[in-house]
Parts: sequence; C-alpha cells; structure tokens
Amino acid sequence: MLSPLQRLCAGSSYSAGPALVLLPPAPRVCLSKQHDFDQTAQWPRRRLVRASAATASEQRPARTSPSGYVMRDPMPWPTASDIALTQHDLQATPEVDLIVAGAGPSGIAVAERVAAAGFSVCVVDPEPLGIWPNNYGAWVDEFEAMGLGEYMEIVWPKASVHLSNKPEGEKFLSRPYGRVDRPRLKSMLLKKCAAHGVTFLEGKVEGVNHGEGRSAVSLADGRSIRGSLVLDATGHVRKLIKFDQKFDPGYQGAYGIVAEVESHPFDLETMLFMDWRDEHTQGNPAMHAANNALPTFLYAMPFSKTRIFLEETSLVARPAVGFDELKERLDARLKWLGIKVKAVEEEEYCLIPMGGVLPTHPQRVLGIGGTAGMVHPSTGFMMSRMLGAVPTIADAIVDQLSAPADKATSLAARKPGSEAEAEAMSAAVWRAAWPVERIRQRLFNTFGMELLLSLDLQQTRDFFSAFFNLSDFHWHGFLSTRLSFSQLLGFGITLFFKSSNNIRIHLLKLGVPGLVRILFMLAPTLRGYYKHAPTVRQQKAVADAAAAVAARTAAAAKPADLPPAMIK
Repeated sequence: MLSPLQRLCAGSSYSAGPALVLLPPAPRVCLSKQHDFDQTAQWPRRRLVRASAATASEQRPARTSPSGYVMRDPMPWPTASDIALTQHDLQATPEVDLIVAGAGPSGIAVAERVAAAGFSVCVVDPEPLGIWPNNYGAWVDEFEAMGLGEYMEIVWPKASVHLSNKPEGEKFLSRPYGRVDRPRLKSMLLKKCAAHGVTFLEGKVEGVNHGEGRSAVSLADGRSIRGSLVLDATGHVRKLIKFDQKFDPGYQGAYGIVAEVESHPFDLETMLFMDWRDEHTQGNPAMHAANNALPTFLYAMPFSKTRIFLEETSLVARPAVGFDELKERLDARLKWLGIKVKAVEEEEYCLIPMGGVLPTHPQRVLGIGGTAGMVHPSTGFMMSRMLGAVPTIADAIVDQLSAPADKATSLAARKPGSEAEAEAMSAAVWRAAWPVERIRQRLFNTFGMELLLSLDLQQTRDFFSAFFNLSDFHWHGFLSTRLSFSQLLGFGITLFFKSSNNIRIHLLKLGVPGLVRILFMLAPTLRGYYKHAPTVRQQKAVADAAAAVAARTAAAAKPADLPPAMIK
C-alpha cells in the first residue's frame, strides 16, 4: 500500500528474462512539493519471431543481516545519457497502434509489453525522464511473486503496529516490507521500451476525439496524434477517462518527509506500518478532539539511525483531512517522540481517491492504475495491483491489435475500420481489465471503506486489533487484493467474531443497510454484466476454428515455405 496501505502512491512482476510474471493485486500516488505526478512479462514477439533476451541488470552490493534486513546502495535516476529514448516524429508517423498517456510505472510497463509483440506504441508525457516523486512501499512477497524482488531498495524483515501506548498495544507483523527502488525500476522499464521501439512524445495531454475507427489525442500545444487504441495511465488526474455517475470517493491524505534527524526511537529492522497512539495530542484539546473524530496515524521507514521517512496519514476520510492539519499533527507527534529534525530532504503531499464508482466501462479510452479505479478502496494500496494488471491489459491489447485473419503469422496490425469495430476492441480490453469477479471484490472492499469512514479512534484501534489477529491468509490476502468474493465473505464473518462487542454492534448497524446496498450493486454481475460479450462456448468455437485453419495451413505448406526455425 502506499504509506502503509501503500503509501506513496500508486501483482505483477518483471523479470530480467523474456517473460514477465505478475500477480493480481497495490503503492499509491502522491504529489511531491516539486512535482505533479502524471501517472500516466515479456510477451514473445508475434509471428514466429524469437523474443530477444533482456540484458540482466547489474547487481548492486547490498547490506544484509541474518534476520532478512536488506539495504542496497541508492541508484541515480536515469537520464538521456543513460537511455536513448526515441522521440516520436509526428510528421513521419502521424498514427500508431497504441497511444499511452502517462509515463508512470503502469504506462511504460504496458507500452513495452505491447511494443515487444511487434506493435507501434507512443507514450505521451510532459517529462518522460522525470523522477517519480512517490515513495513506493510494498509487501516483499508481492514483488517477488511478480519477479520484481530485486527492485527493492530496502527490505525490513518485519513491520509493527502501535494501537496504544500500553505494553499489549504493539503488534508485530512477520511479513517483510520494502521500499521500491524507483530509479532502478524506471530504468529497467525504459530500457525495455527503448529496446522494443517505443517512441515518446513530450507534451501534456488535453483531450481525445474519436471517429472513423481512430482516436486523436490532442496536446496542450495544439499537436495531435492518432491511434487505433488509447490507454489513459495519467493516475488520479483521469485526463481522458469518462464517468457516467458522480465520482464521490473517500480520500487517503498524508503529509510526509524524508529527513535527517538527530536520532529516532525505531528499530532499523522494523518498519512502522501504523502508529495510532495519541499521547501527542494530550496538551492540545482541539487537536485531541479532532484526532478522536478523524484519527490519523504515523507511518515510518527508518533508513539509518539519523535518516528516516516519516508520514502522518489519514487512512480514509470524506472530505479529506487537510495537509495543514496533517503537518500540525506530525509536528506534535515528532515532538512527543523526541525526534528533532535537522534537515528535510523530501516533502510529500499525498491525496488518494479511494472507492467511488468505476469509470464508464466499456468506453473507447482504456484505463489502468488510479484512472481505472485500481486503488484498494479500504487501504489505498495500488502498486502491486496496478503492476499485476499490466500483463492482462497489455495482452488483451495485443490480442485486439492482432489481425483476426491470422494472428500467428500476419505482419499487419489490425486497423479498426469503423467506430463499431473500435468500440468492440476497447470493450474486449475492458472486460479483461475488470472481469466480473474483480468488480464483486471491489464492491466488498468499498463496503470496508465505508465502515472505516464511520470509526472514531478507539473503534479504529479495536478494528485493527481484530484485523491483525486474523490468519495470515486472510489479512495478507485482503491487503494484497488476492481474496475471491467468496473468500472475502469468509474474511468478513471471521473478522466479525474476532472483533470487540463495540465493533460488532457497529458492524451490525452499518452492515444491514450496507448488505442490502451490496446485494443491489451485485445484481448486475450475476448475469450479462457485459452486454454482447461472447460466452465461453462461443470463445471456444472461435479458438477451435482458428486452430483448424492453422492446422490446414501447416499441412499444406511445403518445407521451403517455412522459416528456418520451423524446419527440423
């Protein structure tokens, strides 16, 4: 999650080899003081072309301990001298197969995967080589499952949660947590983009128009580029994606600093996931009352005895807790902890929409990440969920761009000949991005967000006391968006019986009307959620027919007609 629930903004996993392995599931998107972040497996090349193996990334020395603590030396952000990105020539190539708006993690990950399959891809971003201002935090098992384990800069073997200042108020989570090595991850993805021919167009996306089976993306400076498909990866800016209902999310807000301090009280091998203690508010009645009604917690990543990331976070609120109030609470908390800040290296302001309605789906513009509603509604986690969706979405795009007549051997990309065909192509990708099971899962998690919105400080403590007493399967799975809808129902029942009487009563009060609302919203998913979507039987018939054509073609071909690689 970002911050704790994937704080700093935003599985799937990228390996150094030709295949990318990813799992489904959440870091989050934040704004730094200096930057507005436009967020904007290796698929084998099509048509009998062998995929080239990616160059293995250099291994940097890492300091480790027997407990599992890892710290790698920092890596500089990639520059133009490190990676030669191809600038898009609009005059020579006014149209491409895929336009990606946004050069954040998900945008360039999809771009390189689609380009690796042999299609023309252009990424539009004001600053493709700009830094990603978010600090990405994630559970290590999520990144390892995606093949991204080596892209952790620091790994803490365990995490802790402070529910109160009493001896029994501290809980330890035996689940390694890490800080993502942003420069190294971006460098790897950009190198893959360069290797596969992705082009970059520097500029700010303003809008999109559709007609005659094509989409024209307009830039702020008046230029435009045409494409068969468009992917909005601009994060919470939601520049191109449309909504057909009012977007009324909760908000996770956070103010954080990377600071040099005289000292701090935290164990270097334990990251502080949540600290709900409120002793720092005792001398300020107004702050104490405000924190009781809208509680915030401290999230901390100790890098050394004198360098640390500290963040005051509102898990979810509607409207959001203001940055000035978050900063005031953080200052009071640091004073109570005896932490004296000597210098601030980075200052971050995070505001993450959580829950709310999904964008209109299907629609002509495709989406991924924050713009597509992939933030965990109850936690703010997004990085692993977002990266985990990359192979599914990219492969669906590849499938739609492949020429229907002969997807295995045709060199020509599919060009939609009408608006109806273009809409059908986009609809197929949306079905892959948001299958019905994922929609049901999100509805349950949105109910969880509504519950959290209603809790005061003590109720929040009681809730997380029960939550972290669940089995690893349940709390790991919930935070990582891995539980199916039926498993989520079991999760909810177990949580209810492990909760205090106060929380049980609260759950019942909220749960009955909430259950009715969930059932009402679930109804469309029970039958025909996606109109005109092919059934499994129809999909099998199409696949069987394609296989039969391929078999007849292979049987009729002479050895001289086949590529050398296919002749034994």
